[in-house]
Amino acid sequence: MNIVITGSVAYDYLMTFPGYFQDHILPDKLESISLSFLVDSMVRLQGGTAPNIAYTLALLGEKPRIFAAVGEDFAEYRTWLETNGIDTTWAKVVPGEFTASFFVNTDLSNAQIASFYPGAMARASELSLKTVASEELDMIVISPNDPEAMKSYVTECIDLGYKYIYDPSQQIVRFSGEELRAGIEGAFALFVNDYEYALTQKMTGMSEEMLLDYVEVLVVTRGENGSDIYTKDCRYHIPVAPPIRIGDPTGVGDAFRGGFLAAYGRGLDWETCGQVGALAATYCLEETGTQTHVYMRREFIDRFSECFDDQGKLEVFAS
Repeated sequence: MNIVITGSVAYDYLMTFPGYFQDHILPDKLESISLSFLVDSMVRLQGGTAPNIAYTLALLGEKPRIFAAVGEDFAEYRTWLETNGIDTTWAKVVPGEFTASFFVNTDLSNAQIASFYPGAMARASELSLKTVASEELDMIVISPNDPEAMKSYVTECIDLGYKYIYDPSQQIVRFSGEELRAGIEGAFALFVNDYEYALTQKMTGMSEEMLLDYVEVLVVTRGENGSDIYTKDCRYHIPVAPPIRIGDPTGVGDAFRGGFLAAYGRGLDWETCGQVGALAATYCLEETGTQTHVYMRREFIDRFSECFDDQGKLEVFAS
């Protein structure tokens, strides 16, 4: 599958707090909240929605490309991605800017408090998909990015006739209901988590039935409660693939998307796509970092058969 992933490219600064955020938040003092958490550890790792999704796609045998604005400090990251099978030709360096940075603190319940510095990502709207319009592309993923860039890519995908996945995620709050609806109405598929799903319905006024009048498939991830896949005719509930250990939840949703799309690219049915996404997400959850999990495809296939009754379907990943 010739797939292009648009979205943020960032360095992740991951911190751990040895307590529970909820123990230190006073509901009657929210208007003057002022908190500082002393953390036990911090690591800097490669991240960002576009390369996170692409990383899992590459692990499962795809050759994804990322289309993104990056900073002058991207050279080391570019080498890492290329070494791991991800095409960075369309990752454009913005002079005088740093690559975006994501700072997240995770407590003992896996609750998170995060901040995001956009850096070069703020210039993503200056990149146009029209520059790659001569390419035969099977799918474009519009994942969280500079909001103006996301709106522009929606318009360009529609104008150029490209099939696209709409994954607004944490940027939903930066759109109006009309803008969010425009992204959905032209999309092949919509990916959101359960909170974002409720927020999307509230902001757009669109029910599940209305959403499915536009998208072919609606995917709602629900954390430890698995995920649900909706089509016009069916609903599939996908349980989580049991983890061996819990590392860090950052990037789990991106890994799910990568696994789902890799299975879609191999022609698998929606339920199996969701199950592949679930196991890909679990591999990410078991490690700290969004691109630190590693597996061979045969290992993935064998573990999948332990979690789900695949009836041999995943053998398509063997070659």
